Amino acid sequence: MQYTKLKKTNLNISRIGLGTNAVGGHNLFDNLNEEDGKNFVRAAIDEGITFIDTADIYGKGRSEELVGEVIKEKPRNEIVLATKGANEWFPDGSVVKNNNPSYLRKAFENSLKRLDTDYVDLYYIHFPDGKTRVSDAVAELVKLKEEGKIRAIGVSNMSIDQLKEANAHGDIHALQMAYHMFDRSVEKDVLPYCIEHDISFVPYGPLAFGLLGGYYTKDFTLPANDWRNSVPLFAKGEFEKNLTKVELLKEFAAKKSTTISHLALAWLLAQDGVDSVIPGGKRPEQIRDTAKAAGVLLHDEDLKKIDEILG
Repeated sequence: MQYTKLKKTNLNISRIGLGTNAVGGHNLFDNLNEEDGKNFVRAAIDEGITFIDTADIYGKGRSEELVGEVIKEKPRNEIVLATKGANEWFPDGSVVKNNNPSYLRKAFENSLKRLDTDYVDLYYIHFPDGKTRVSDAVAELVKLKEEGKIRAIGVSNMSIDQLKEANAHGDIHALQMAYHMFDRSVEKDVLPYCIEHDISFVPYGPLAFGLLGGYYTKDFTLPANDWRNSVPLFAKGEFEKNLTKVELLKEFAAKKSTTISHLALAWLLAQDGVDSVIPGGKRPEQIRDTAKAAGVLLHDEDLKKIDEILG
């Protein structure tokens, strides 16, 4: 495994991290096995993955509880733990984005209890709510950092203008956004801003939510309640076009003696500004395989060929 520093901190993070939305994320995926989920996290740690990412909305707290159980098995300082807040849920099942400073503090304290830890290494505002000033929300996280409850501040799913407001005083250590071979929109302004202002960029959905796993065929359909039904990549017509590119990428990966999923992760890690990727999964064998991507080296000519395939 390879490691780097989370920008503007002394925190060492593994360049391949772990996304845990399928660990107890029963509101996102069907038929999840919680023991498999915990063993998935354990296997990641065994592979040298130290950067573990969760969120309070994954399973409406359940993911944090399961992740918390596993990290208790290791010395706390060996894990760089990230979680996210800003989604408020209600008994009727509704979820509302909420960046109100008092709510963020309450959400954080609830996350801390579920994770059963004294501090969180990196705490993100998961989504802007469109009402609260971003600067006010970040100011509350600055207070939590000053109190020693968090070590670094992150934001997620923000536009370039929102990111600039969040980082007006240089308080942001990490930005988490969707970024993968089929969605390179962050390259226009968000990623360059992060590079210029010393902010670690952490892509989520690095395998295009499964497309770059290389297992789907044109007759694949998502379950009715799968959240990916709202992702344009899976829309009729787009899905088939993307699969054509996937086949070409699989051929290129084979020439590099690797797999398309490893290629996709290595491609992200080869991009300036990207410090770590956080692929997810459901079973231990998945992350054991994913960890091998850390050993894939791409040269300039490889990146050029990939650009040609992606068009």
